[in-house]
Amino acid sequence: MVSPVREDATEDQQKAAGAVEAQASVEQELLSADQAQVLSKMAKYHGLPRSGDIVMIQSEHTGAVDILSADLESADLLGDHRRVSPPLMAPPCIWTFAKMKEFKSKLGKEKNSRLVVKRGEVVTIRVPTHPEGKRVCWEFATDDYDIGFGVYFDWTPVTSTDITVQVSDSSEDEDEDEEEEEEIEDPVPAGDVERGSRSSLRGRYGEVMPVYRRDSHRDVQAGSHDYPGEGIYLLKFDNSYSLLRNKTLYFHIYYTS
Repeated sequence: MVSPVREDATEDQQKAAGAVEAQASVEQELLSADQAQVLSKMAKYHGLPRSGDIVMIQSEHTGAVDILSADLESADLLGDHRRVSPPLMAPPCIWTFAKMKEFKSKLGKEKNSRLVVKRGEVVTIRVPTHPEGKRVCWEFATDDYDIGFGVYFDWTPVTSTDITVQVSDSSEDEDEDEEEEEEIEDPVPAGDVERGSRSSLRGRYGEVMPVYRRDSHRDVQAGSHDYPGEGIYLLKFDNSYSLLRNKTLYFHIYYTS
């Protein structure tokens, strides 16, 4: 026989256990709701959590704190918003030659082979890949002073083989004017020309060679790069570091098979 006292105690224990389970279930539901709300807000930001980041969420209802791994939550609950980086570019072949006078004299007589890069400006020459070519080649020189130079590759379908010239006030303005895009994950600020600047749109552009100051007033600067595929080469002549001097640029761009 079971005494009435023991039966009452057992019944009280069962009720208490049921109450604890019910409270835990409510807290879990509230916590899940808090997580969903926070993650929904996170999805609206341009900068999503990066790999290795930790997200801490405190419930407004229970005060409980939950720690989420950005690796799992951002991929599973926010969707895959990570952008695929372009493939690494093969290095170019670069060289110099000293026939400066002859080079300038020849190009000075040709149409569209000479221009002035004003102080504070960046000139980008857009060179589409050509169906009959396998590599792009460039040669350039300047009068009296050096200039920054770098090459990037835009992985975009080619609709015209015309070479075009674009002028902007700075390298940052140029990237914004070319196309208004979302900020890429882990953006890298544009560096200065002394250390080699990097485009802020690395998520779309392949870097063939960063922008550095070149002694183009002393020797003719030349180089070539094998086509990595279809797209447009961006040859950047950077005078953004100069506050006083314009630079006269002589250039020759062509393709070979």
